[in-house]
Amino acid sequence: MIIPRIKSIRPIEKYKILVAFDDDQEVIYDVEDDINTIKDFEPLKTVYGLFEQVNLDTSRTVVYWNDRIDIPSDTILEYGVKI
Repeated sequence: MIIPRIKSIRPIEKYKILVAFDDDQEVIYDVEDDINTIKDFEPLKTVYGLFEQVNLDTSRTVVYWNDRIDIPSDTILEYGVKI
């Protein structure tokens, strides 16, 4: 299985991120469900400005905010809404 590589990420409204992949697919991934169900994700709502500090790891296969909050690219592609 080929792991999808991310070209760019951008936080958008209400805990959503816009993610562009190397194959030119774009998806909007709603992080709010993760925030509401995964305890480690709660700081994305409670720590001012943290959500906007989204990063891409050097392999370009994981979106992360800190050492406890990350989402793999295949999850984003599978559960994101294609645009």
